[in-house]
Amino acid sequence: MPRRRPFLILLPASLACLISAVGTGLAKGPHANSLAWRPHIAEARRYANHRAGDVAFAVIDERGRIGGLHMASTAPAASVFKVMLLVSYLRKRHGDGLSDRDRALLAPMIRRSDNVAATEVRDVVGRRRIERLARVAGMRDFRYHAVWGLSRTSPRDQARFMYRLGSYIPKEHRSYARYLLSHIVRAQRWGIGRVAPRGWRLFFKGGWGSGTGLVDHQVALLTRRHRRVALAVFTQLDPNHSYGKRTLRGVAGRLLRGLGR
Repeated sequence: MPRRRPFLILLPASLACLISAVGTGLAKGPHANSLAWRPHIAEARRYANHRAGDVAFAVIDERGRIGGLHMASTAPAASVFKVMLLVSYLRKRHGDGLSDRDRALLAPMIRRSDNVAATEVRDVVGRRRIERLARVAGMRDFRYHAVWGLSRTSPRDQARFMYRLGSYIPKEHRSYARYLLSHIVRAQRWGIGRVAPRGWRLFFKGGWGSGTGLVDHQVALLTRRHRRVALAVFTQLDPNHSYGKRTLRGVAGRLLRGLGR
């Protein structure tokens, strides 16, 4: 009768197989693809360097790492400043419900970029609250201007702000803020609005110099369940507004390539 091998001799081999299987399972688990994805920064830089005008951008990946091009350079904020106005207003209303009057100001300011509403919101919140928000958000390059669209900021400030946007808004108002930033009117959904990956929810705001091409900016947060990515693309001195919109789309599309997989 053949002699049986002791069980203890087989045990290490079994454990090795088990560990290998577990390791393989983790590598193919639900987080593997998200952790493997990287923004295509070099590709976006090459594209930006061949565009007319001045282009700067910052992108934050799912691990919170930031990269970009001329990230600390500043520009007039134009209407991307309205996200800061929205958050400042909602912080002022912390603990209170929003009235019909509140919504009548905030909705047009964000969804169709109404400047009259933005000026009224600025008057309600005041400079002190806006600068306090900038400090809380750790903005290093923000400079307030009495003409709110001339307030200066940088791609790195705005990408970081968008990445942590929910943390700056009172809990009771977060869903309303998300609704506004995800329901920009169709006529203003250019740039990243045309290249956001399928399956991701896009919250964004654009700013442009009244169609002159002087500035064309976008700031954005993209989420998918537990995942999030943020970016800010700033352009200045574009030949015209249409050219600026194409630059925004080209930079965003290259940065986000492969994210939807």
